[in-house]
Amino acid sequence: MSTPLNTFKTQGLTKVYGTGPAAVHALRGVDLEIPKGDIVVLLGPSGSGKSTLLNIIGGLDRASAGTAYFEDQNLTDMSDRELTRYRRDHVGFVFQFYNLMPSLTARENVELVTEIAQDPMDVDDALRLVGLGDRMDHFPAQMSGGEQQRVAIARAIAKNPTVLFCDEPTGALDSSTGRAVLHVLNDVNAKLGATVMIVTHAAATAAMAHRVIHFADGAIRTVEENAHRVSPDEIEW
Repeated sequence: MSTPLNTFKTQGLTKVYGTGPAAVHALRGVDLEIPKGDIVVLLGPSGSGKSTLLNIIGGLDRASAGTAYFEDQNLTDMSDRELTRYRRDHVGFVFQFYNLMPSLTARENVELVTEIAQDPMDVDDALRLVGLGDRMDHFPAQMSGGEQQRVAIARAIAKNPTVLFCDEPTGALDSSTGRAVLHVLNDVNAKLGATVMIVTHAAATAAMAHRVIHFADGAIRTVEENAHRVSPDEIEW
């Protein structure tokens, strides 16, 4: 069997919250293909459907209609148990807020994930990859916001995910720290081959992506491919 070229493919993906006149149409028939190994930036205002899409293809939510495939697996047909296994084996999540355990060191926070992963990275290797080789035994309160976000990224990649979902990963960071975090995501893509999907309001981030998807009113407006990607250092904040 040939290896799928896409990490994700959706057809007519729809999400409706509520019923009747108060119903909210978060996604309106989204058709999308995400090639394997790409960095993809999803841009759009709040409420445009970006995070809803991430939640559905990340196995955290279910579509109201349509289909979503991860490689050759139909996510929309999976049971709750199958979706849990999919998230465990294939998906890493990074959010705006770090969600670290304050009573655990950086190393111990990452170990929480490696204990349940099928084929985890070495914890120290994951922390070194995000530039925290000398901060492994520090607690979150002893670290800057950028360092805490890098621990969160190390925790996400330590399970060796196929795809890394990042929802506003630099939203709480200043420009210098934000660029450092984007460097880490760029390195994860290059060194691990993971598909990286970044939801953000920061339009300048699009310049580092292979592909940029513009959302509005629950639908994709445009999809652009960057012929010339830039380094995170060159991004104007």
